[in-house]
Amino acid sequence: MRELSLYEAAKRVTDVVVAAVALVLLSPLLAVIALLIAVIIGRPVLFVQERPGLHGRPFRLVKFRSMRQGPGTNSERLTRLGRLLRRCSIDELPGFWNVLRGDMSLVGPRPLLTEYLELYTPEQVRRHDVMSGMTGWAQVNGRNAISWERKLALDVWYVDHRSAWIDASILLLTPWKVLTRVGIHPKGHATMERFAGTQASNVQSPPGLCRPQRALPGARLRG
Repeated sequence: MRELSLYEAAKRVTDVVVAAVALVLLSPLLAVIALLIAVIIGRPVLFVQERPGLHGRPFRLVKFRSMRQGPGTNSERLTRLGRLLRRCSIDELPGFWNVLRGDMSLVGPRPLLTEYLELYTPEQVRRHDVMSGMTGWAQVNGRNAISWERKLALDVWYVDHRSAWIDASILLLTPWKVLTRVGIHPKGHATMERFAGTQASNVQSPPGLCRPQRALPGARLRG
C-alpha cells in the first residue's frame, strides 16, 4: 500500500473531523429537510447513485432527493422544493457521510456519472487521479454555468496543483459562491446538460492554469 504524503494525511484528518462535526451540528436541519422531502416530494428521501471516485472506483453517492420519480425530463421532474435545495446546495449536505466514510473528500473534482468514464479524453480522465470532493476548483470557478470542457480542464488543473493552500482557498470561496448562487445551472436550463464527449477543437486550457500562484482568486480563471 502506498504511503500517504503529509498533505494527504492532513487532508484526510481534516475531512473526518469536519464531516463528523458538520453531521452532528446539522442534524436538526437534516431532519427537517428529510421530513419536508418525505411530505412534499415523497419517499425515498435520499437519492443514492453509484458514481466513480478515486481511480474510477465506484461508490454510492448520497444526496437529498430533488426530483419526483416517474417519466419526464430532469427539468420536468425537478420540484419547487428541489429547486430551492439545489439553489442553496442543501441537497449536497448528506455528502458529509460519504466524506466520513472515505468515499470522498471535502475538496476534489465532483463525482460525475459512471457512463462519462468512457467519454473522457486521456487528459480529462486524470480528474480521477485524486479523490472526488463535495466542492472543487471547478465549483468555485463557474460551477454549472461553464462548458463541460472548461469544467473538466479545471478539475485536471486541480489534480496537478493541489495543495493545502488551494484546498483552503476553495473551502473559503465555496460559501460565498453558494450564498451568491453563482453558476447553479446553465443559462436557460434547470439542470446541467449531459456530457456527450469532447471534440478535439473544443479542448481549451483556461487562462492561468500553468501559473498556480496567479490562479487562486476565483475570477482569474474565467474567460
